[in-house]
Amino acid sequence: MYSQAWVPIAIAALPLGALAASGKAVTTRFWDCCKPSCAWSGKAAVSHPVLTCEKGDNKLFDAQLASGCAGGPAFMCSGAKPWAINGVVSYGFAGTAITGGSEASCLTFTSGKVKGKKMVVQSLNTGTDLTSNHFDLQIPGGGQGIFSGCVAQYGSSPGAQYGGISDRDHCSQLPAALRAGCEWRFDWFLDADNPDVEFEQVQCPKELTAVSGCKREDDGKFPVFQMPTETAIAAPTPSETAALYKQCDGHGWDVAKLCLSTTASSSKVSSSTSSAAVQAAVTSQPASNGSSKSNFKQTFPFMLPLLASVVGALLLIN
Repeated sequence: MYSQAWVPIAIAALPLGALAASGKAVTTRFWDCCKPSCAWSGKAAVSHPVLTCEKGDNKLFDAQLASGCAGGPAFMCSGAKPWAINGVVSYGFAGTAITGGSEASCLTFTSGKVKGKKMVVQSLNTGTDLTSNHFDLQIPGGGQGIFSGCVAQYGSSPGAQYGGISDRDHCSQLPAALRAGCEWRFDWFLDADNPDVEFEQVQCPKELTAVSGCKREDDGKFPVFQMPTETAIAAPTPSETAALYKQCDGHGWDVAKLCLSTTASSSKVSSSTSSAAVQAAVTSQPASNGSSKSNFKQTFPFMLPLLASVVGALLLIN
């Protein structure tokens, strides 16, 4: 990874106590289609367990139905996917393992392409496979992980088991109800790869509880999420130039580097890069059409002394 910094994120607090949790955390992504763990009754003091859906995406209200990942009829509802409010804020859901407990939280991303953006997430799952202070963001096409319910619910599960699909165009392979959440990853989330976050427990916005059907009874004891006044964050400007044919960007990088091999055509070279250096780099590349003429023109003057030596040696022999 080229550089790293903390990104803030907000979470809706888990129903485990009224003390607001905060701190630094890591993120991953998943979408396994399984019944959320918070959809079982008796998990906490809430208005209603998290709602589930049957294969046709119609809501189920019986909290005792078995998970689709265990042969039952209850699956994750397609509505539990992320969506953008504006260029700075998104809402969504997650599986969490947070010290102190946290169901609704505001996350501020501190690394990667989304550094500075905020996301408010409601926790629908408590992941036994997660580390401490860990948010597993629910993103369609984000990979099923250790559980697999998408084949049972939708008949297929595109992408790798861990990480999911790798290109926005592949979102079209998902069921129509999930595509917008998949595309969110490449549009608002900029395909960020597990960015770090700072989190603060907040009240769960009604937009999230309307989807999940669940609200903790002590939700009013937590601070209200303050919507930022800005609605867009300027893309970071590259300040370094990668060496010729070297890596220019990466999923976990905060800022891309300028690609020297494309500067002549794209004019992406910084002012600190001399035109002479760029010209030398470009002219040293092989001709794109496979012809060796341009290379011959460049190297022929340097071959003249060698040719003269060979000719002189032949004359002495004769």
